[in-house]
Amino acid sequence: MQKKLLPVLVIAMLIEFWGIYMVGQWIGGLGTFVFLIAAAFLGVWLIKTEGRRVWQQAQQQMQAGQVPGHTLLEGLCVLLGGILLIVPGFITDIIGLTLVLPFTRPLYRLMMYRWLERKVRSGDFTLYRGPRG
Repeated sequence: MQKKLLPVLVIAMLIEFWGIYMVGQWIGGLGTFVFLIAAAFLGVWLIKTEGRRVWQQAQQQMQAGQVPGHTLLEGLCVLLGGILLIVPGFITDIIGLTLVLPFTRPLYRLMMYRWLERKVRSGDFTLYRGPRG
């Protein structure tokens, strides 16, 4: 898995650099810089606001005796999306924004759920219990 991940990360990084360069050519260096900084601040703000909302929803479900499985996956989407918004680059910003927005998040949640389901069914997913104390 790690051997496959490194080339993907290098290619993604090169595409991001190319995207930043092209946007810089289009709107100028200062505009590009301001846009990237604004996206990072948006990412931090969305992690806080959407993350808080998802956390409250999970707490309500647990208090009602329900397992907050889907809500935890939504929280993971919010966290990952916010991190992608903080990372400089326009492609990561687009993906991060779609992970954080409430109306596109269910698509990612469904993909994550199906991926986890396949891992569990194939036996590739194992939960380890921490030390008992």
